[in-house]
Amino acid sequence: MADFSKISILVVDDSRHMRELYRAVLDAFGMPIKAEAEDGLSGVEAVKKHNPDLIITDMNMHPMDGVQFTRELRRREDIRNRYVPILMITGHTEVKYVQSAIDAGITEFLTKPFTPLGLYQRIQHIIEHPRPFVRGDVFFGPDRRRSRHGGKNMSRRDSDHGLGADEVFL
Repeated sequence: MADFSKISILVVDDSRHMRELYRAVLDAFGMPIKAEAEDGLSGVEAVKKHNPDLIITDMNMHPMDGVQFTRELRRREDIRNRYVPILMITGHTEVKYVQSAIDAGITEFLTKPFTPLGLYQRIQHIIEHPRPFVRGDVFFGPDRRRSRHGGKNMSRRDSDHGLGADEVFL
């Protein structure tokens, strides 16, 4: 198991239970959470204050959801590290939700329910295989195309019926 003890993680989720779950799982893997936020608005402030190396966010939050939060981080010039990897974890697995998260600039997507090992592997992939960023007229974020050298077969179902747990790699 790799040593990720020095990475700084911010968790943005409106569920206290989920934040506690992430803390327990990540602590077990030696990945301490540096900061937490309850929604996208407080998440933006936490990013400015803590400058995390990795962000884990939920999709469905109020008043600013995870997609809006991601879009806001990617567009703002006052964020020190607009390239910070963002892992979105959500139960919304329909293609339209996944696509909106991709279009906002998330780095990776993980579906609920997830396993501790699945979370660890996704974080490991993010850290060990950083994605280049692209800037276009309407998009700034990680390249949405997968390299053939990414290790695993990174694929996504094209069904409108949704995706299964741990099936979405961007």
